[in-house]
Amino acid sequence: MSVVAEFGVIFDMDGVLIDSYMAHLRTWQDCCRRHGRECTAEQFLAGFGRTSREVIRDTWENPPDDEAIAAFDEEKEQMYRDLIAVDFPHMPGAADLIRALAAAGIPMAIGSSGPPKNVAVAIEQLGARELIRTVITGADVVRGKPHPDVFLKASAGMGLASERCIVLEDAPVGIEAALAAGSKCLGIVSRGRTWDQLHRANHRVMDNLTPVSVELLRHIVNHGVGP
Repeated sequence: MSVVAEFGVIFDMDGVLIDSYMAHLRTWQDCCRRHGRECTAEQFLAGFGRTSREVIRDTWENPPDDEAIAAFDEEKEQMYRDLIAVDFPHMPGAADLIRALAAAGIPMAIGSSGPPKNVAVAIEQLGARELIRTVITGADVVRGKPHPDVFLKASAGMGLASERCIVLEDAPVGIEAALAAGSKCLGIVSRGRTWDQLHRANHRVMDNLTPVSVELLRHIVNHGVGP
């Protein structure tokens, strides 16, 4: 008989496990310039945490057709992967927390809006390929964040009810998705974010993952707030 884990942890990728803000901003701006478009820092921040296709369809004036969006997206993401392959921007405490959770037998999942290739590069760089077996990306859902689909699929992949999972998120849309899934949510203030923007993460907000422990996450899942 299989044993159901006491709780599960779902990591967003960008801004939680990888400090990817500047790399994404640079490649968005460079790719937009190649195609005669503009991407200001403010426009980028407003869409950070959503899938590229949703940002383009919802915010671009005269957006291209689906085929052109897909080609733009692949070009931009390849530029991003090339950039982070040279110097991977680790988030403080990420690798240590992953190892601590694995040692405690706590299942983990990725719930990211990013494309599979980006997520795969980050997991490899973190040395987590054998530790995080459930990976849900923007390619696995029709509706991205703030819809809860990515986190519902992640919890199901771990064999857990979403209410027994805690999501670590840095984006307001991601926090809304976690709450809509019925999960606990711990906000992480990444580059480009503020504490005020993450106030909806009503199970605490942290500056980074360094002080986050297995015991803290367990307490939040069981009691709704941190100690």
